[in-house]
Formats: sequence, structure tokens, C-alpha cells
Amino acid sequence: MEKEEAKKQLSTIRQQIDAIDGKLLPLFLQRMQCTEQVAQIKREAGLPVLAPQREKEILDWAGRQAGDCGPSAQAFYQALMSISRARQHLLLEGGGELRDLERTARRSVPTPRKVVCQGVEGAYSHKAAKALFGGAPIDFVPEFGQVFDSIDQEPGAVGVLPVENSAAGSVTAVYDLILRYRFYIVGAVDVKVEHCLCATGEGPVTRVVSHPQGLSQCSQYIKEMGLTPVEWSNTAAAARHVAQERPEGTAAICSEDAAEKYGLKILARGIQNQKDNTTRFIVISKEAFLPEDATKISLCFSIPHTTGSLSSVLERFSACGLNLTKIESRPKPGAGFEYDFYLDFTGSIHHPQTLALICALHDELPRFSFLGNYSEG
Repeated sequence: MEKEEAKKQLSTIRQQIDAIDGKLLPLFLQRMQCTEQVAQIKREAGLPVLAPQREKEILDWAGRQAGDCGPSAQAFYQALMSISRARQHLLLEGGGELRDLERTARRSVPTPRKVVCQGVEGAYSHKAAKALFGGAPIDFVPEFGQVFDSIDQEPGAVGVLPVENSAAGSVTAVYDLILRYRFYIVGAVDVKVEHCLCATGEGPVTRVVSHPQGLSQCSQYIKEMGLTPVEWSNTAAAARHVAQERPEGTAAICSEDAAEKYGLKILARGIQNQKDNTTRFIVISKEAFLPEDATKISLCFSIPHTTGSLSSVLERFSACGLNLTKIESRPKPGAGFEYDFYLDFTGSIHHPQTLALICALHDELPRFSFLGNYSEG
């Protein structure tokens, strides 16, 4: 077919599509008017917005009626019903406790009474804590879970924890604890990671100790040098171990700060696989702080174990023009192959449309928690 002939045919078909769309839009607006009437009835009767059986019946009907286009028709109706639910939630102003939190939470993060980090002095968590809170007192605990326990028991304390590395990915143990405790995230900072190979300077090195993430981030160097990797609780704790115990033929992978703190000799610098290696740290708190200029929101939730349920949720962020920056799935405790989801996106809870979406998800989704709205340095 000649290009000119193809263009003519496409033009004719597009005119038909435009005519169909011209009929669809008034029907869509009529449907939205019906949605508003439904919302009013549900308000007066105290009925929930979500009617899963009703939606299932509509999707089954669309699938049967559309023949070969059944799955596409179901996706279309699913999106339409999602828009209708969002409209109802907006009119009903659901999510009362979240709306109260948005109104009453303090708008700035005060200097904490204490900052709790996993590891020892000289760790990258220590560097993140100093970047975030300057001269605030810092306590160190051996395990990630003890950070959460400390925050749970000490009013006014916050915790600083690594959640993601640009080379090695998510720190899954921390995400599991976030989903277990459901504390608020009130801040975040990105810390540039430059790993060094450090030792006492006595004899050749055959073994290297560090946190699993540190070992993973330096895997190429370790392989090239023929070193045996040994996992340790923390990069700085590994440095302290080498300095104090002086195990034969053993070096630590740690920061320059840790090497200086524990008196180790730096044998090699910048040994990480990626030169722009960065770790993201978050601040956790039992109290929510919601600054007006916060730019990132974190949520967690589970979803019904049905086809398309996650896609349906994620489409609602796109419909509101919100950019998803992170999604993490973790096994739900004691639930077999079911999952909780952790989600980051850019936005402000103080924006009415964003608040309406979060409140709608709060009312609809199982195990939903709003984890915070904060800025990331």
C-alpha cells in the first residue's frame, strides 16, 4: 500500500474514532453524575465506597460480552470503576484519622533527644546521623531490630537506618522491620559510599570482613584480589574487630572515617564496584512530622489476592500525576505466598488531591499504613 493511500485511510478511521470519543465523553460525564448520587446515598446510609462483589460482576460481564477483547474490556471497566471510587472518596472525605493527622501533626522535625544507629562509631549510619542532626547525642546498638525497640521505648528518640544502596539494592531486613513496626519516616539522606580496604599493616591479606552489603558492593575487587569474604554485622564493627583482635591475614572493608577511628592503615581506596556508590538512609520516629515543603511520601499495604489488584492500585497514582520512586514487596508473616507492599512516591499530603488518594487507599486496602511525608537530602 502506498503511503499516501495509507494516510487517507488512517484519516478516515481517525474521524470515526473522534466521533465515537465524542459520544463516549458525555456518557462518561453522565456516569460521574450517577457516581455523585451513589456517594450521597452511601453517606446517608453509612455504606463503604468499595463494593467488591458489584465490581466483580461488572468485570465478569465485560469479559463475556467483549469476546476476544474481553481482557481489554475488563481493564477498561476496572479503570472506570477506580475513577468512580476515587470520586466517591473525594466527595465523602473518608480516611478521617489521616485527615486529622494532616491537620494536627507538627510541621517541622525537632532536634531529637537521641539518635539511635546500628553499628559502632565510624559506620556510614553514623555519618548519616551527623549529616541529619549535627550535634545530637548518638547511641549505637548491634542489630537493626534494636534501633526500632529503642525508638519504641524512648520518647523523643529517632533512628537512622540504611534502606537502599545504588549498587547492592534494598536492605530487606530493614524493610521487614518497617512493615512490622509501622513507625513514621520523618527524614532521609543519601550518603556517598567510598569503601577502603583497611588492615593493621601486619603481613599479607587473605581474608576480608565487612557487612554483607559492603562485601557485595566490593565483589569485583574481592574476586580480583583472591580474598575470602567474611560477613560482619557492620562495616565499622568489622574495622574495630580487625583493630582490636588483629586476626592474621584479615582486613576490613569500611569507610575512611572508620579506619581513622580505629587506627587502621588504608591499603586501597575506592574499591567499590561503582564509583558513584550511594546509600539511602531514613529517619524513623513514633511521632509523625509533616513539613509543608516535604516532597516524598511512603506507604505500606497489602492487596486482595486477585488478578489485576496491584495494577489497579498503581494506576491511581498515575491518574493523579504522582511519580512512583520505589516499590518493594515483602512476604506477609504467616500468610504463605501473600505480600505486603512498601511504596515511595513524590508528593505532599497537604495537597488536597494527594490527601484524597491516600485516604481512599486507607479505607480500601488491607493492612494500610501511612508511613510519612518528608524531604530527602
